[in-house]
Amino acid sequence: MIVVMQNGATKEQIQAVVRRVHELGFRPHLSEGQERTIIGVIGDERPIDDSVFRLMDGVEKVVRILKPYKLASRDFHPENTIVPINGVRIGDRSVVIIAGPCAVESREQILETAQAVKEAGAHILRGGAFKPRTSPYSFQGLGYKGLELLAEAKAATGLPVITEVMAPEQVPMVAEVADILQVGTRNMQNYNLLHALGALGRPVLLKRGMMSTMEELLMSAEYILSHGNYRVILCERGIRTFEPYTRNTLDISAVPVLKETTHLPVVVDPSHAAGRWEWVTSLSLAAIAAGADGLEVEVHPHPDKALSDGAQSLRPERFAEMVARARQVAEAVGRTVEG
Repeated sequence: MIVVMQNGATKEQIQAVVRRVHELGFRPHLSEGQERTIIGVIGDERPIDDSVFRLMDGVEKVVRILKPYKLASRDFHPENTIVPINGVRIGDRSVVIIAGPCAVESREQILETAQAVKEAGAHILRGGAFKPRTSPYSFQGLGYKGLELLAEAKAATGLPVITEVMAPEQVPMVAEVADILQVGTRNMQNYNLLHALGALGRPVLLKRGMMSTMEELLMSAEYILSHGNYRVILCERGIRTFEPYTRNTLDISAVPVLKETTHLPVVVDPSHAAGRWEWVTSLSLAAIAAGADGLEVEVHPHPDKALSDGAQSLRPERFAEMVARARQVAEAVGRTVEG
């Protein structure tokens, strides 16, 4: 349930409710808006009599959240969450563009790509150091060497970095380089990893599982939020369906649905949905029109030589064209693409 405090409730009244939540064996989560403070009562499923809080000074009302996800719900946090990343604000009016190669392959490749995407208007550099692959014989990434190269690209361009983390024991080392830690589709329900990222308190981009519902995505986000880490970004990257023409089916409806049900920012990965570079721009524009807060696009200077996902990677000049068109669509729907 959530306890909605009256407009103008004093700090003492708010703290009294917080103490009562602790006394009952639950955890309080505060959401302070411009007009009201909302206190989430989080814990097990034991029933609580509403009057325990409703009769306290400064309380306006008590509302039960029926959804299984509590902290991710707009009932708990009506205002949009904005995740700041080194001057970039994900979830604000401006659409944020994340771009770079699927995998870090070499020093020359990542530095060339980082400079190219920055010049084209990207705000954040992506690149995989650790790559979970379907086949054990496929390129698995450079690992810790890849992190070192991402750090070098970050220093050279000034772009914040996002990279995937696959296991709890990797979290501390990845966090030394990454401004955003990414949870890939295969790890969306890796609960030990989600707990570790929640405890870390750093920004997390959580990708929807390829066969997961939106509610399952929000429940995975809840694991991170339950630790008090509200810097969570959701990512729609396509789901597995019976349609073979694309790598995955981009669920464009997920964008408005998630924007209505949760306060967390929503970005779209058109590259993994399409599987082919020819369709990436169209899906990117559709995502912005649907209300996405950002895009995560794969870019490679030499896709024909890429060790991972070359077929879906844009060349830098095509990426620059995509960004220019993205600005037009964003302006048409009352957004911007800065840079």
